[in-house]
Amino acid sequence: MRTNTRTAAAMAAAALCVAALAGCSGSGDSGAESQAEAPADFAAAPTTPAPTKTHSPSVNPSDEVGTISAKRGPLGDILVDDKGRTLYLFEADKTKQSTCKDACAKAWPPGLVLTGTPKAGTGGVRENLLSTITRSDGTKQVTYNNHPLYRFEGDKKPGETNGQGLTDFGAKWYVVDTAGKAITTPVSSATKSPGATPTTTATES
Repeated sequence: MRTNTRTAAAMAAAALCVAALAGCSGSGDSGAESQAEAPADFAAAPTTPAPTKTHSPSVNPSDEVGTISAKRGPLGDILVDDKGRTLYLFEADKTKQSTCKDACAKAWPPGLVLTGTPKAGTGGVRENLLSTITRSDGTKQVTYNNHPLYRFEGDKKPGETNGQGLTDFGAKWYVVDTAGKAITTPVSSATKSPGATPTTTATES
């Protein structure tokens, strides 16, 4: 009788152990499952790149032409900027787009403005002939009658026309009259004959 009682107690204890082991195993599995099924909300949020700042092309104040006026001299009434510097057209510019870049633009600086269109000054300059184009570097170059305008590095003082008639970078350079035409009279001829009528040439627009 006592033997049966002990056997039954041993069997009950063994059953409890089996149940305890099963419970431990189940709780461990549920923990693993909860970790495996972690919500995607905890994933790292994608980062948004900071917006790229854009900068306006830099323009040297000395390259700005401001108001365009006409000044009378041996070559007639020619276009000048607000500092009195002579402005030229380049015969290689067959359209209103500039073909003068790099080394050419250093020797013949484009007449630039920061914003808007330059104003017509005195001397018969026509405001309706003034406009701008956008150069390859993003700067705004002044045009007159669809001709991009330039200065000449060889002109050291206001009113000088040392670039008149030069063949440079593959084409001729001429001063411009108030109608937007090239004045082709050589400086030497104009100086010798102050009363002579300047010769103008209608270049392609």
